[in-house]
Amino acid sequence: MSVKSTEELEALKAVGRIVALALQEMARQVAPGITTAELDRIGANALARHGARAAPPLVYGFPGATCISINDEIIHGIPGARAIRPGDVVKLDMADAARTITVPPACEEASLLAECAEIAFRKALGVARAGHRIWEIGMAVESEVRRYGFSVIRQVCGHGIGRTIHEEPQVPNYADPTARGRLHDGLVITVEPIIAAGSGEPVLASDGWTLRTADGRLAAHFEHTIVVTRDIPILLTASA
Repeated sequence: MSVKSTEELEALKAVGRIVALALQEMARQVAPGITTAELDRIGANALARHGARAAPPLVYGFPGATCISINDEIIHGIPGARAIRPGDVVKLDMADAARTITVPPACEEASLLAECAEIAFRKALGVARAGHRIWEIGMAVESEVRRYGFSVIRQVCGHGIGRTIHEEPQVPNYADPTARGRLHDGLVITVEPIIAAGSGEPVLASDGWTLRTADGRLAAHFEHTIVVTRDIPILLTASA
């Protein structure tokens, strides 16, 4: 969607604050022994306290309020009885905001991977401005990811968001020559580097939802929903 009024922008900021708070509550509870189902309930309860509901089960029938992916799981991990263990790489995804948490004692590769995903996001913000081409976001992301020696998972990407979870345009995490559309003032998109320590080739797990790395290497994910402006983008889901 494109923001067309102050009222729309304020409504988006209000939703973004709720998402940010819920994600923060989940992140604080990530520790050895807690199950992904328990983390999911924390997120769902945090949303409910603010009168909100999770979009993935409503729109797609996803079997959880949030996606929680561990280690080689890239995205769309289903919450369940799996307990977090020391050293795990945990991706918490509220559908329009995500972060990667490394559980101590995480290995150096895990820590660098999580750091790289966030820094690649920050680099992308520098070109996520009105007038720039969409592919410039992907070029900024992939350049940083390659500098760390990691890979972009090209089959998944950012996207427009607004009336529903996924809208046009698609926002690849590499310099896709077909993504030639220009960003415009008020456009609402997600920027979400999704990266891997290995080849970055994904496979779909037998549950029909979870995407994993084909080589079993670690993956990381960092995401925010933003409003494009002529200057610094507005980070809706970081407003808390």
